[in-house]
Amino acid sequence: MIEEGKPIFVQIAEQIENDIIEGVILEESQVPSTNEFAAFYRINPATAGKGVNRLVEDGILYKKRGIGMFVATGARQRLVNTRTEEFRDRYLRPLLDEAAKLGIAPAQVAEMIQTNQTSQTLSPNSATQREALSS
Repeated sequence: MIEEGKPIFVQIAEQIENDIIEGVILEESQVPSTNEFAAFYRINPATAGKGVNRLVEDGILYKKRGIGMFVATGARQRLVNTRTEEFRDRYLRPLLDEAAKLGIAPAQVAEMIQTNQTSQTLSPNSATQREALSS
């Protein structure tokens, strides 16, 4: 999981966020300790702690004294809302800006996306379709 070019503590926080969004870690359940993260990724516990503390500051995790860190109620929805806004800012707005420069209407962009999704589901790269083609 550790990738070059991005601070490790950010990657730890993002992994926890992803696990919450995907339902791997449920609200009100305990997350691994900073020592567990440190041992698993072979990093300094302070680095793991920095990632966990970032989520505490954001209200995603909370501490039960003497027990550990837990996922806050409503954390998943807050993360989904935040990620949706980030998606809109990072991908959708630049896409629509470029489309406007090219004279492509938003409805045409939506049609292109739909066509692309349809062609991907029908592409001969899928295992089912490869099997059908080979028989």
